[in-house]
Amino acid sequence: MDSLILDSRTWLLVLTGAGVSAESGVPTFRGMGGLWEDQPVEAVASPQGFQKDPALVWRFYSERRKAAATVHPNPGHEALVAWERHLGDRFLLATQNIDGLHTRAGSQRVVEMHGNLFKTRCTQCKRPVFEDATVYPNGAVPECDACGAQLRPHIVWFGEYLDPADMQRIEDFALRGSTSGGRFIFLAAGTSGAVYPAAGIVDHVREAGGETWLINLDPAENSGRFEHSVQGKSGQVLPTLAKLV
Repeated sequence: MDSLILDSRTWLLVLTGAGVSAESGVPTFRGMGGLWEDQPVEAVASPQGFQKDPALVWRFYSERRKAAATVHPNPGHEALVAWERHLGDRFLLATQNIDGLHTRAGSQRVVEMHGNLFKTRCTQCKRPVFEDATVYPNGAVPECDACGAQLRPHIVWFGEYLDPADMQRIEDFALRGSTSGGRFIFLAAGTSGAVYPAAGIVDHVREAGGETWLINLDPAENSGRFEHSVQGKSGQVLPTLAKLV
């Protein structure tokens, strides 16, 4: 297996998907068969679903919060922390995962593209997004202390756009990396390559002359667009993949 060389001239952009969290025991939507209690996932993960039955949505996310609080970062998460410590500001981690495991492991330069399971925001006022690990009682819909409107999980649901500020942060990092005069590397781990715009990052990096790596248990939909592809569990591959020089 080829080694990923991380030296003093390397800029590294990492994208992680559900496969990284699954190795810690976090269930994926695909693993749920696209259903929850015989209801399509869209019923609890879309603006329309929340408008129709906010109590059902909050019960779903309360259960996910309860389950996610019992799992722990795995060696894949820990390897990324070590890489970040080595590279400093030349490292950025973009994740599609909402479980917060990367920050719990110690990652600091993180863009949570799809939100965070342990954060909540108001549906009406401009109250800042806040930390919230509350497991709400069955049928309870929390209300905003500032305006009284319903609160919602800070998650990017089906049919919603990613935060433009998050995408801009990734684009800005990629621009700096590709024009740094050093090596610019993009590595995707545990992602199916099916969800855009994340699935298209590899194309932009290659166009900019960057080096591309894919680590995944199964072949991803866009695996043919990567220069280096390693099949296996990220928790096993990542800890031995890089040489920090």
